[in-house]
Amino acid sequence: MPDKMNLTDDEWRQRLSPEQYQILREAGTERAFTGKYEKNKQAGDYVCAGCGLPLFVSDDKYDSGSGWPSFTAPTAADAVIEHQDVSHGMVRTEVVCARCEGHLGHVFPDGPGPEGLRYCINSASLDFKPEDN
Repeated sequence: MPDKMNLTDDEWRQRLSPEQYQILREAGTERAFTGKYEKNKQAGDYVCAGCGLPLFVSDDKYDSGSGWPSFTAPTAADAVIEHQDVSHGMVRTEVVCARCEGHLGHVFPDGPGPEGLRYCINSASLDFKPEDN
């Protein structure tokens, strides 16, 4: 498990854009089909926009049609933490970064991979590091 990163609210506000703050620190979401990585097909790594922890790789990304970047698995089992989310009258599984506990999105049991999972992640929660050619 990665070492925890704890910043004050003011430090998070200085570090993140208003949209990133609203999503990562307040568990918000971006509108479907508006995120900058939803259609990204480049090879590379997706890291937490809050702390830089590697979270997902492009090989595990697929087009789920949901409007958010979707992955079949995190880069490592301990890269994310899952919590039950009962907000908005639904029961879902929230996914947060294991280092900074920033809200990433949700995981659903309707994915195509070997585990059958779909990690539905906000683009604003991620930074993309293209693969070196």
